Amino acid sequence: MTATDTHRTIDAVWRIESARLIAGLTRIVGDVGLAEDLAQDALVAALERWPESGIPDKPGAWLMATAKHRAIDLRRRDKMLERKHVEVRYELESRQETAAPDLDAAIDDQVGDDLLRLVFISCHPVLSREARVALTLRLLGGLTTEEIARAFLVPEPTIAQRIVRAKRTLAEAHVPFEVPRGVELAARLSSVLEVLYLVFNEGYSATAGDDWMRPQLCEEALRLGRILAELAPEEPEVHGLVALMEIQASRARARVGPAGEPILLLEQDRGRWDQLLIRRGLAALERADDLGGAHGPYALQAAIAACHARARTASETDWMRIAALYEDLVRLVPSPVVELNRAVAVGMARGPAAGLELVEELTAEPTLRNYHLLPSVRGDLLAKLGRNDEARAEFERAASLTRNLRERELLLDRAAASHGEGARDD
Repeated sequence: MTATDTHRTIDAVWRIESARLIAGLTRIVGDVGLAEDLAQDALVAALERWPESGIPDKPGAWLMATAKHRAIDLRRRDKMLERKHVEVRYELESRQETAAPDLDAAIDDQVGDDLLRLVFISCHPVLSREARVALTLRLLGGLTTEEIARAFLVPEPTIAQRIVRAKRTLAEAHVPFEVPRGVELAARLSSVLEVLYLVFNEGYSATAGDDWMRPQLCEEALRLGRILAELAPEEPEVHGLVALMEIQASRARARVGPAGEPILLLEQDRGRWDQLLIRRGLAALERADDLGGAHGPYALQAAIAACHARARTASETDWMRIAALYEDLVRLVPSPVVELNRAVAVGMARGPAAGLELVEELTAEPTLRNYHLLPSVRGDLLAKLGRNDEARAEFERAASLTRNLRERELLLDRAAASHGEGARDD
């Protein structure tokens, strides 16, 4: 194996093992920031040694052993402890032994509990939404600071500062390395699901930049969602979110044309939809239903996506069902954005005039004043009603508001054509 091949393997191992490694180390040392530093030290050691010694049979256990020994060295040199080396080693190894009987067990036996604890720490409400997203992608997704910054079109120093501040905040707040219980569990779980939802949506429809989608973010959110579903199998909304992401991700290949241009839902080649992901999504939705979570916000959105997934052609879409599901969603989580989506569904189910009536009620909503999808949806409905000059003005306004280059081009094309053929539902 060449040095290049070895480094590629190390990179792959790191992506697979880093979250479990950091989770196990956090249990041992009680500090997520220190745990990440120790894991990074182990990675550096692997980069130095594995090209010569070869990849070990159990790379995760090797990384854990290396990080644990590094932790012992740090504790030994910590003058504030004022203890002998033997005492330090005994204390640390006692904690390790209590948590797991050997190094392999540190990776394998309690990995579920440790990962779940790390999920709840990374998404703790004491952190800002932006900090939760960055820390989750760093600790659980294994992404570098550069990769996170590139994905969200944010300067790398900004992301680095968010991560540093997040770890400091967690330490200062003395956030325990544990899974919350009772009422707190529901509140914290909603924060975890929100982070995964935000990451996936940013990947699915990028808010800014030159690309319509950022597949890496979709893949990371879906991967973490699947892990969470295994770690919290009795939580219906976890399965609801996974169902939503699976079904939405199934359209990825059909959403982008050869030149990277957006292809809206009703114009997509459904033969390119990934049927495996659809089946997985429908199974997750059924699991949420079996657990009594069919009417949770994520499960409702997944049920809407499932209506599209089950339709062999755009004309077979059950828009009446989708409109009814949006009405349920509006009652559950009232939001102008959800109302706008409902207007699209009503426009498809009952005609553009009915949809436009709902949209007109939203034009005075302050939170939608600079939301580009409001004039986009209004332009679509006006075009269907033959009010082409008004439609053109709406599409041009929408184009001026979006920060995504591909979406701007699409909206300007629709403005030039002065009519649209299908709702803005992608």
